[in-house]
Amino acid sequence: MGSFAGRSGCAETAMAAIIDRYSCLLLDAYGVLLDKSGPLPGAVALIRYLNEISKPYYVLSNSASTLPEHMAAALAEMGLPIPQRQLITAGLLLVPYFQQHGLVGRRCIALGTQDSLAYVLRAGGTVVSPDTLGSVKAVIIADQTGFPLLEALDDTLSVLLRHFDRQEPIHLVLCNPDLIYPRASGRFGFTAGGLAAMIEAVLRERYPERAYGFVRLGKPSPGLFEEAASRAGTGDMVMIGDQLATDVLGANQFGIDSVLITTGLGLNAGTVPWERGIVPTYVLSSLHLPPLLKAN
Repeated sequence: MGSFAGRSGCAETAMAAIIDRYSCLLLDAYGVLLDKSGPLPGAVALIRYLNEISKPYYVLSNSASTLPEHMAAALAEMGLPIPQRQLITAGLLLVPYFQQHGLVGRRCIALGTQDSLAYVLRAGGTVVSPDTLGSVKAVIIADQTGFPLLEALDDTLSVLLRHFDRQEPIHLVLCNPDLIYPRASGRFGFTAGGLAAMIEAVLRERYPERAYGFVRLGKPSPGLFEEAASRAGTGDMVMIGDQLATDVLGANQFGIDSVLITTGLGLNAGTVPWERGIVPTYVLSSLHLPPLLKAN
């Protein structure tokens, strides 16, 4: 790790130092606290310790696949007892987006799980099937699961091309900008961002003179950070994440410090990823705490 820190200009740090240094911690979920196989090393002890000392922290997730109450229950079963109020998901950002853009009560196509559809309904949207022949005002890609993938993408693309050929506007909304996520050690999967990228490629080719593209709600956009600052009542926050393009870039642009953890998607073997121009404040090798700090 020393060579990485030396070449990037950022410093290596330890989890205990981060806890002491900032008033509030922001943690990514997948790749930091857990992956598809369960909690990552050090995560259970860290959450228990933060709860024990009443340290303010929030989990910022680009996911819109699971409602906060269901996420809290699932995490608790894994040994990660995170209060629902401290879970801030990209799906929650649909509420202000719908209000700001006049989409309450309007017909929407929503791709994702049943909880994804619930996010849209809670935002005030009226969900219709992707194979609708009628007009729609928004297409929301919330998750890559929960629907027949190819069939739904074909139907959604057909709706978009019919509207855009007639130059009828549609709001294109992407909750999760991540392209991939860590399923387990050495295993990865596509996310909703990958699906949106496919549709955008078609739109660029078909309408090269028009700038059709998805509005991205999750990191690196500021929405999740703004909500965390509002709930925390402080700007003295640090973002701990495993992805440069979402976690680190989002924190840097929001004006808070960032920590790149080398779990999840944090580092590619043999590379110095911040040569892309996205530099974290610190590099962290794990969530592990010194034995004396761990909660009983």
